[in-house]
Amino acid sequence: MADNKVLLEVNALRKHFIINKGIMKKSLVNVKAVDDVSITIMKGETYGLVGESGCGKTTFGRCVLRGIEPTSGEILINIDNKFVDLNRLNRKELRATRRHAQMIFQDPYASLDPRMTVLDLVGEPLRISGMAKGPELRDMVIELIRMVGLEIKYLNRYPHAFSGGQRQRIGIARALATKPKFIIADEAVSALDVSVQAQILNLLQDLQKDLGLTYLFISHDLSVIQHISDRVGVMYVGKMCEQATTDVLFQAPAHPYTEALLSAIPKTDPEIKMDRIYLPGDVANPADPPSGCYFHPRCRYVKEICCKEEPLLKEIEPEHFVKCHFAEELNLKGVK
Repeated sequence: MADNKVLLEVNALRKHFIINKGIMKKSLVNVKAVDDVSITIMKGETYGLVGESGCGKTTFGRCVLRGIEPTSGEILINIDNKFVDLNRLNRKELRATRRHAQMIFQDPYASLDPRMTVLDLVGEPLRISGMAKGPELRDMVIELIRMVGLEIKYLNRYPHAFSGGQRQRIGIARALATKPKFIIADEAVSALDVSVQAQILNLLQDLQKDLGLTYLFISHDLSVIQHISDRVGVMYVGKMCEQATTDVLFQAPAHPYTEALLSAIPKTDPEIKMDRIYLPGDVANPADPPSGCYFHPRCRYVKEICCKEEPLLKEIEPEHFVKCHFAEELNLKGVK
């Protein structure tokens, strides 16, 4: 790695879960939750990761920070212009490196210890990492909660006393405590009301500008992804099926799965009729995926080769990668 404009490069990341099955629990099932996924995230950008529930996007995000141990792959993160493979670090080395990459969780209540005050919650990363203690720690926590739009009077309150939006602000303050440059936001606004979602998204964008942050933003909400992302990756059954800049992906998708997802975005004008694409069947089982292209049982453009051969992720245009045999032939609908 020589490009210092890159903050994170993930190569061929896999996470397979081995599950015991049957009455005697002797037969083993290999669930390929994340299967050979590679992405590159540049400094200062927001990379959106989207897909249906169960597609592996959350597992991917947690593997990147080794909250879940990956089965294989490289996770190269740029720390002070030196690339470190997180997947090769031992426990001690990983703990020292983790302060550079943090996570904002989906449920702002479940991710906060109900027995800890705001001071304790936001100050814990500072204490554990040895960055501050005593009066200095309190001053840093005050600065952090002001940064996310909360008041000092909330310092000694517990999570139950806050609204969902306020709790998420506490979670963001905690993620910022160790001054990371990379943050994974896992469905960070999906549990909030629409009006509060807008406030949190604007806050994240303001923090990105002020602090030079880089985001991996995981969501199933394509409207949110379109608003906040510079580039987007679409996952299906543990595999990346399309990657492109946000404008290109939303206006000219090249994978049938992406086209179907885009068709489900609600229209702001009730007079406009939605041309919704309904996918037949269910999401493929990652423990027993179909042969060939995983999406072929639900694809309306399916041909014989799709059932037999798995397509390669190929670059059809600069920065536009698609995993489809007929990506360059199909004329798919985007968002107008």
